[in-house]
Amino acid sequence: MTAPLNRDTLFLLKPDVSEGDIASYCPHSAQIEGLLTYAPELRDHLDVRHLNFPRPRPALVALLGEANQSAPVLVLGDDHPEDDLVRRAGEVAFVQGAREIATFLSRAHGTARPR
Repeated sequence: MTAPLNRDTLFLLKPDVSEGDIASYCPHSAQIEGLLTYAPELRDHLDVRHLNFPRPRPALVALLGEANQSAPVLVLGDDHPEDDLVRRAGEVAFVQGAREIATFLSRAHGTARPR
Protein backbone atom coordinates (compact mmCIF):
# COMPACT_ATOMS: atom_id res chain seq x y z
CA MET A 1 0.00 0.00 0.00
CA THR A 2 0.98 3.58 -0.62
CA ALA A 3 1.97 5.98 2.18
CA PRO A 4 -0.68 8.25 3.69
CA LEU A 5 -1.51 11.52 1.96
CA ASN A 6 -0.49 14.91 3.40
CA ARG A 7 -3.94 16.43 2.81
CA ASP A 8 -7.41 14.97 3.37
CA THR A 9 -8.50 13.51 0.04
CA LEU A 10 -12.11 12.79 -0.83
CA PHE A 11 -12.70 10.13 -3.46
CA LEU A 12 -16.06 10.22 -5.23
CA LEU A 13 -17.40 8.29 -8.19
CA LYS A 14 -17.89 10.20 -11.43
CA PRO A 15 -21.56 10.98 -12.09
CA ASP A 16 -21.62 9.77 -15.68
CA VAL A 17 -21.96 6.01 -15.29
CA SER A 18 -23.51 4.26 -18.28
CA GLU A 19 -24.65 0.69 -18.34
CA GLY A 20 -25.83 0.04 -21.88
CA ASP A 21 -28.58 2.55 -22.68
CA ILE A 22 -29.16 3.50 -19.04
CA ALA A 23 -27.36 6.46 -17.50
CA SER A 24 -26.90 6.31 -13.74
CA TYR A 25 -24.94 7.78 -10.85
CA CYS A 26 -23.80 6.78 -7.38
CA PRO A 27 -26.33 8.21 -4.89
CA HIS A 28 -23.76 8.12 -2.08
CA SER A 29 -21.24 10.19 -4.06
CA ALA A 30 -24.06 12.54 -5.10
CA GLN A 31 -24.93 13.02 -1.42
CA ILE A 32 -21.38 14.18 -0.69
CA GLU A 33 -21.37 16.41 -3.80
CA GLY A 34 -24.51 17.99 -2.32
CA LEU A 35 -22.73 18.52 1.00
CA LEU A 36 -19.91 20.30 -0.85
CA THR A 37 -22.57 22.57 -2.37
CA TYR A 38 -24.13 23.27 1.04
CA ALA A 39 -20.74 23.87 2.66
CA PRO A 40 -18.39 25.04 -0.12
CA GLU A 41 -15.76 26.04 2.45
CA LEU A 42 -14.99 22.34 2.85
CA ARG A 43 -13.30 22.40 -0.56
CA ASP A 44 -10.59 24.59 1.03
CA HIS A 45 -9.70 21.65 3.29
CA LEU A 46 -10.06 18.77 0.84
CA ASP A 47 -8.51 17.45 -2.32
CA VAL A 48 -11.51 16.08 -4.27
CA ARG A 49 -10.83 13.34 -6.81
CA HIS A 50 -13.36 11.65 -9.07
CA LEU A 51 -12.95 7.99 -9.97
CA ASN A 52 -14.42 5.81 -12.68
CA PHE A 53 -17.16 3.49 -11.52
CA PRO A 54 -15.76 0.07 -12.55
CA ARG A 55 -13.55 -1.87 -10.17
CA PRO A 56 -10.75 -2.24 -9.50
CA ARG A 57 -10.16 1.37 -8.55
CA PRO A 58 -6.35 1.52 -8.59
CA ALA A 59 -6.01 4.77 -6.60
CA LEU A 60 -8.01 3.32 -3.69
CA VAL A 61 -6.45 -0.13 -3.90
CA ALA A 62 -2.99 1.47 -3.66
CA LEU A 63 -3.97 3.46 -0.55
CA LEU A 64 -6.43 1.20 1.27
CA GLY A 65 -6.16 -2.27 -0.23
CA GLU A 66 -8.58 -4.19 -2.40
CA ALA A 67 -11.12 -4.69 0.40
CA ASN A 68 -11.59 -0.92 0.90
CA GLN A 69 -12.13 0.42 -2.61
CA SER A 70 -15.74 1.50 -2.12
CA ALA A 71 -16.57 5.15 -2.64
CA PRO A 72 -17.20 7.67 -1.33
CA VAL A 73 -14.22 7.54 0.97
CA LEU A 74 -12.28 10.27 2.75
CA VAL A 75 -8.59 9.41 3.12
CA LEU A 76 -7.18 11.47 5.95
CA GLY A 77 -3.94 13.36 5.77
CA ASP A 78 -1.27 13.61 8.43
CA ASP A 79 -3.12 15.99 10.73
CA HIS A 80 -6.59 14.72 11.55
CA PRO A 81 -8.68 14.60 14.70
CA GLU A 82 -9.22 11.32 16.50
CA ASP A 83 -12.75 10.13 15.89
CA ASP A 84 -14.69 6.90 16.31
CA LEU A 85 -15.55 7.00 12.58
CA VAL A 86 -11.90 6.71 11.53
CA ARG A 87 -10.74 3.32 10.27
CA ARG A 88 -7.25 2.21 9.30
CA ALA A 89 -5.68 0.28 6.47
CA GLY A 90 -2.10 -0.11 7.62
CA GLU A 91 -0.87 3.42 8.34
CA VAL A 92 -3.62 5.10 6.31
CA ALA A 93 -6.61 6.56 8.18
CA PHE A 94 -9.93 6.88 6.36
CA VAL A 95 -13.66 7.38 6.74
CA GLN A 96 -15.93 5.43 4.42
CA GLY A 97 -19.59 5.98 3.58
CA ALA A 98 -21.59 9.12 2.83
CA ARG A 99 -23.21 9.57 6.23
CA GLU A 100 -19.98 8.80 8.07
CA ILE A 101 -18.01 11.27 5.93
CA ALA A 102 -20.64 13.99 6.42
CA THR A 103 -20.62 13.41 10.18
CA PHE A 104 -16.82 13.40 10.35
CA LEU A 105 -16.55 16.62 8.33
CA SER A 106 -19.13 18.32 10.55
CA ARG A 107 -17.11 17.38 13.63
CA ALA A 108 -13.75 18.30 12.12
CA HIS A 109 -14.76 21.55 10.40
CA GLY A 110 -17.84 22.76 12.23
CA THR A 111 -20.28 22.43 9.34
CA ALA A 112 -23.90 21.43 9.79
CA ARG A 113 -24.36 17.79 10.72
CA PRO A 114 -26.56 15.29 8.89
CA ARG A 115 -29.90 14.32 10.47
